[in-house]
Amino acid sequence: MAFFVDTLQLKSFVAIAETGTFGLAAATVNRTQSALSLQIKKLEEQLGCELFDRTGRKVVLTPEGEIFLGYAKRIIQLQWEVFSRLREPAVEGEIRFGTPEDFATHYLPEVLARFRQYHPRVQLNVACDLTLNLIDGFHRGEYDVILVKRDPQRVKGGTKVWREPLVWAAVDGYEPGERLSLVLSPQPCIYRARALAALDRAKRSWHISYTSPSLAGNLAAVKAGLGITVLPAHMIPSGIHPIRKEVKLPHLVDAEVALMKQDELSKVAEMFAEYIVQSLEHIKS
Repeated sequence: MAFFVDTLQLKSFVAIAETGTFGLAAATVNRTQSALSLQIKKLEEQLGCELFDRTGRKVVLTPEGEIFLGYAKRIIQLQWEVFSRLREPAVEGEIRFGTPEDFATHYLPEVLARFRQYHPRVQLNVACDLTLNLIDGFHRGEYDVILVKRDPQRVKGGTKVWREPLVWAAVDGYEPGERLSLVLSPQPCIYRARALAALDRAKRSWHISYTSPSLAGNLAAVKAGLGITVLPAHMIPSGIHPIRKEVKLPHLVDAEVALMKQDELSKVAEMFAEYIVQSLEHIKS
């Protein structure tokens, strides 16, 4: 049997997989629940398998659904890329983009290089800074688009594009003492705030042994054995490791990364914002 699927079907499937309910997914893709149900039923009939287990309070992916999710995100990404490359090759202009340093270093080099390859006439100006500094600059009109680490209870607005568990980390062989030595970025930094709040709740004694606004500076201090730090679980560089569970440090709340864009943007900046969201969705899969 021939297999035909359109972008709306794929986006509906991904929305259900990520929200766990047809109701929230319907609001995400601006369709009715009944329309989504028909789309998924047709998709399952074509594939010859069930993509969701609907027996619980929330729908969850079946093993076949887990497999299809990765392909669905890749297809959506490829559709956007070919459209961008063939329909908008001559777009030009300037984009002012702000991002946290660790996220830029780990995830964005290939993403940004690909955008410049597709749109060589676009001038892309990238600045790395702490989240609250980026937000302040954004409100002053210094950036068109920013990625920010945020506590969703405190910082509203924007589009959530990433969620990453945080872990305590140190150089291999480092043994934390009763009074913890910390290597953290200065205020304002969400990792710093999460770390100190968690330690205070757990009534653990601590002091900050090294502070640097530079990610490279903090990592060098950790590698030198000056203390422990907080890092996203999937951004831990060589030579640094998550601290063993036996040490029993307090749990850290996950980090959330959101994209914020100005209300009035140029065509090229709108394209760039969409490209970032689509690219990060592809990486997550």
